[in-house]
Amino acid sequence: MSRFWSPVVHGLTPYVPGEQPKLANLVKLNTNENPYPPSPRVLDAIRAELGDDADRLKLYPDPTGSQLKAAVARHFGVPADWVFVGNSSDEVLAHTFQALLKHDAPLLFPDITYSFYPVYCGLYGIAFEAIPLDADFAIRIDDYLARGAANVGGVIFPNPNAPTGRLLALADVARLAAALPDAPIVIDEAYVDFGGLDAIPTAAGLVRQHPNLLVTQTLSKSRSLAGLRVGFAIGQPELIEALTRVKDSFNSYPLDRLAIVGASAALDDEAWFEQTRRQVIASRETLAGGLAELGFEVLPSAANFVFARHPQRDAAALAAQLRERSIIVRHFKAARIDQFLRITVGTDVQCGLLLAALKDILG
Repeated sequence: MSRFWSPVVHGLTPYVPGEQPKLANLVKLNTNENPYPPSPRVLDAIRAELGDDADRLKLYPDPTGSQLKAAVARHFGVPADWVFVGNSSDEVLAHTFQALLKHDAPLLFPDITYSFYPVYCGLYGIAFEAIPLDADFAIRIDDYLARGAANVGGVIFPNPNAPTGRLLALADVARLAAALPDAPIVIDEAYVDFGGLDAIPTAAGLVRQHPNLLVTQTLSKSRSLAGLRVGFAIGQPELIEALTRVKDSFNSYPLDRLAIVGASAALDDEAWFEQTRRQVIASRETLAGGLAELGFEVLPSAANFVFARHPQRDAAALAAQLRERSIIVRHFKAARIDQFLRITVGTDVQCGLLLAALKDILG
């Protein structure tokens, strides 16, 4: 505490990011990074942008990120002015909370979900209500509708949810948006690209029918660009304008030149995207099966991680024993989930090392 702090700082409980340890021979399965490299086109685009002498780095980037907006628009089949881009989906979400989610009625989101949501509410002074997941850790739309439209200032949740990995059907997303037409509905799709082999269950196709629906995504997961920090939102222009007004009141140049060209190249390489996301999905199913054989309860996952607990072993103790073997996974101390481990889907070799270590620990 300090007398120099603004009053808001005293009341903040900051988000705690996943650990980034520097251990030798580490099997890192704690922060949901993609185990495969990004498209080779990304590096080619960055090299081309730098040129021979990096002279372009003395110039500011395009403040609108128009090249990246066009790439997102091509990928999703929407007009470019229906796209907002930012420095990671966390920044896009931060602007969303400030621009769209502060109203007289409380914001609703699940009690077990992305832990940055209550942090944003604390930062921006947003009243919220956490709606419990059901006994199987699934979102129930009727629980949100039961509050009555007049008592809902907005709704936000990840789909698939995090850290559970459970996917809500698009029909339920559409039903929610239709039943609460005067409330902004934000679907945070950080992991959606791992949700299906033949059809990706994104709600981006619903934004034309629902002017209150905003869909956010990141390139950190399925595009392997966590190091570039690029995210975006898709919605009708009225919503996008609100985000832009907040952005231009905060930082007119959120994306640097290399991030813009690298992210655009990643979005345009559909073949690489399909190959790597399918590899992750296949490895996820193998990992889930291996954990089940060891006695774990594994929630159905549509993400690049699994959420699992062992009925006879303490989760924190398991995480510590894995760490002794240079394997790190994520353990949450929150109520209802303190006996679960969230395990990122790595390569088949990494997953094999994890399963072998757990077999040894469990005896």
